[in-house]
Amino acid sequence: MFRERLVVISLARAPATPQQTPTAVVWIGLIALAVAMGIGRFAFTPLLPMMQQDAGLSLVHGSWLATANYVGYLTGALICVSAPPVAARAIRWGMVAIALFTLATGLTHDLGFWLALRFLAGAASAFVLVGVSAWAMPILANLHQPSRSGQVFAGVGVGICLAGLVGLVAGVTSLSSQTTWIGLGALAAALALALWRELANGTQSAPAPGAGRVPLARQVWISAICYGAFGYGYIIPATFLPALAREAIGNPAVFGLVWPVFGAAAAVSTVLAAKLLPALPPMRLWSYGQWLLAVGVITPVFAVNLTALLFAALCVGGTFMVITMAGIQEARNLGGAQPARAVALYTAAFALGQIVGPLTVSLSNGELLLPSLLAALALALSNLTLSFTARTS
Repeated sequence: MFRERLVVISLARAPATPQQTPTAVVWIGLIALAVAMGIGRFAFTPLLPMMQQDAGLSLVHGSWLATANYVGYLTGALICVSAPPVAARAIRWGMVAIALFTLATGLTHDLGFWLALRFLAGAASAFVLVGVSAWAMPILANLHQPSRSGQVFAGVGVGICLAGLVGLVAGVTSLSSQTTWIGLGALAAALALALWRELANGTQSAPAPGAGRVPLARQVWISAICYGAFGYGYIIPATFLPALAREAIGNPAVFGLVWPVFGAAAAVSTVLAAKLLPALPPMRLWSYGQWLLAVGVITPVFAVNLTALLFAALCVGGTFMVITMAGIQEARNLGGAQPARAVALYTAAFALGQIVGPLTVSLSNGELLLPSLLAALALALSNLTLSFTARTS
């Protein structure tokens, strides 16, 4: 009996158990990211038009709520930089927190409470993203299937698409935003419960003491700044595309398509990039993606109609998760002995860029022309910096 217990313990601590097949790892990571990003981060985007209609939320107040979520995301990432968490534990408790804060969002109409809840949901989302990156990618690498990380990151697009479809159905059936928040919270809770035992069987040991105090290389910091510019560059359309669609198109069954298309493009893009471009260096994939992203960012500047908005959704949705995946791979490559800390630094830079985006919209009194042009410029400068550092490294 004692020997059998030792066998069970050793299997639980191994980097890949029989339960942790590549397919199982992909599904766990995919679902966790779907909850963290699709619900914890981006569910607010398709629900913003509904909250404008039934809660009287202005676009400026919507910018505040978006910013609160991004500040929370930044805070969570900074905590992970200073004290890298145990990966599986960060995923489990982060998902639970997202479920609770999403449910609570539907139980109040107070802007102050909304701000606090969006902040907390953002912090929890950062823990899940860092946890999934530190948990799934090494296991897939050890199983000689690193290319399947694209399937893991497809979870973000799946979550966005799911949240968008929920918002579409809610808009067509005239459900309130409050009811929709509660429904999304219940869904997040069910998924967190479903993964709880699977992640408990795959926990990893905590990072080595003192590992987080070793300075990161200069190249990591430069690339992280570029990653922050990417966060600023994409966040304008990622936050306000559905609101633009609502202003330009009166039918909720039509303007509600923008966000599901955005999410579907994000879900498919990472799988295709990993399958079709497996040999392309992460930094080059990142750079190529940002040029196409910049096109999507400035498209609504020139035309606000269904065709233009769907095109922008495809450009932005089809690149931002590819760039995220490539950026995290680059962070792990440059991070050396502390890849989780490098990923957390990139996540913090990304969150900081996202904070600036909605603030520029607020400072522009809700107008998107100047913020969109600045976002495209930031992406171009990021690409030039990446190209320069690649030549000099």
